[in-house]
This record gives sequence, structure tokens and C-alpha cells, in this order.
Amino acid sequence: MTYNQETTELLTIRDWLRFAVSQFEASDIFYGHGTDNSYDEAVWLIMRALHLPLDTLDNFLDAKLTNSERSKLASFVEQRITKHTPTAYLLKEAWLQGFKFYVDERVLIPRSFIAELLVNDGLAPWIEFPELINNAADICTGSGCLGVLLADAYPDAAVDVIDISQDAIDVCNININAYGLQDRITAIKSDMFSQLKGKQYDLIISNPPYVDAPSMAVLPAEYRNEPQLALGSGVAGLDHTHTILHEAANYLTEDGVLVVEIGHNRDAVLDAYPDLPFTWLEVSSGDAFVFLLTRDQLVALQQ
Repeated sequence: MTYNQETTELLTIRDWLRFAVSQFEASDIFYGHGTDNSYDEAVWLIMRALHLPLDTLDNFLDAKLTNSERSKLASFVEQRITKHTPTAYLLKEAWLQGFKFYVDERVLIPRSFIAELLVNDGLAPWIEFPELINNAADICTGSGCLGVLLADAYPDAAVDVIDISQDAIDVCNININAYGLQDRITAIKSDMFSQLKGKQYDLIISNPPYVDAPSMAVLPAEYRNEPQLALGSGVAGLDHTHTILHEAANYLTEDGVLVVEIGHNRDAVLDAYPDLPFTWLEVSSGDAFVFLLTRDQLVALQQ
């Protein structure tokens, strides 16, 4: 029996919410792209599939759905369970710190502690005034989400968003255009710094691939449905971080700052660079996930 056949009696959003939660609870799907439980996942999938604001659920619980809407929800619930397709890919949208972004299977689903820092003025001790940032870059940008947040946080800045994947660059441009930032954000296809010769930035941020080989081998199916190029970074998960640390100084202005997210690799980073004076930035999950270094501190690596 197909989902479409067994869901003909589900008429309202309330019916579909109960059904989706039950189906998710009975499945082995993994939560980790914006929710952590079956109820929130079901609300997100149903409301946004129907193009309704998430905060209006109570207003629409008893609203009846059309045949085409029921068919759409049946397909989405089925794909979520049988193919482990992340909800963000089904909806073609993801949210990060209140900003909506287009996403599909070509890019990683947006998630970054750096986003918290950008919207909450978390770099203020090192960047005293937003107008001091004239040029900024996001290395390994994926969907371009952090580039959009950079442009919002630093209204005077020209922003480059860089990725090795042409698919990612194409998605970046969708999001750049959606926010009307074509004049301020430039998407550049580049293997990290390789196509940035001569460029200088007051701020470089990066949420690069950082999953180590053992973790890559046991990723949930939902993460395996994301571009693996955007997740893995060598045996220890530090290949991209090594490149950033050794090359970033060449692309920073005299007072420039580097901010990098490294997942759960803090100990590995500290072991690899025992003499670098990392500043670990406080985010919602603690101070072990994002570091900051100035250009002067990075120059020491080149000596």
C-alpha cells in the first residue's frame, strides 16, 4: 500500500501532524538539520510544505487540505522515511538565525556556530566598529548562507563567497539574488585560496569540511545524502583547516582577523599547533568549536 492510498482519510493539518509524528516515531530517521525530535520535524515539514508560517500552526490545525496538498505531504513523509531525505531538501529551504536560504542536494544544509557570532555582534571585541570591515570572505561557503550574514552584519563590506564546487556556486547565486545582494557579494569558484591572488580581506570566516575519517564511516543516512565533499577533511578532519591556517595571513589586511569553525576537533587542533595563541569564541554549545586568530598571530606560522 502506498502512502497516498493509506492517507486518504487524513483531511486536516491536525490529522497530518498526528500521522507524520507517528510515522517518524516508528522509523529510524535521524534528526540533526534544525530539529531534534519527531514533533518539531513534522511541524516543519507540514507547515512549510503548505507555505504557512511556522508560528501559525494553532490557527490552521483544523484547516482541510486539498487533494494535491495531501498528495504532496504523503510524498514528503514517504521520502523522509524511506530515503532519509532531509526535510530541508524536500522543502528546498533552510533557516539560519532567522534568515531563509534556498538549498538542495548540491549543498550542505546550513548550520554554523559562526552564524550566531555574526548576528549577535560576537566579534565586537576584535572588530570594534562594523564600518571597519571593507572586504570580507567566506571560504568553503556552500549555500552562501554565511556570506549573506556577513553582508548583513557589515553593511559597508564587499563580500566574496568561495567554494570549489560549481554546484555550490550556482546555489550561492540563487541566495545572493534572493536577498538582492548582487552588488555586494561575489561568488568565486576556487579551491580555497587558489583563485584569490592579490585579494586582501579585513575578515575571513570559514566553516570548512572537518569530519574525520572514522566519523565519516558511520554518518547517519541523512548526512550521507549531503555532498560528502563538504563534510570530510582527511583522516583527522583537519586537512582544510591546515590550509586555512598556513595561507590565510597572505590574504588578510594588516589588522585582519580569521574565524574558523572546527567541530569537535579542538584537541586535535591544539595538538597540531601548540604554539598558536588561539582565542576560542563562546557560542551556544560552549567555547570549543570556533577559534579566532589575528593576521599577526598567523604570520608566525610562516616564519
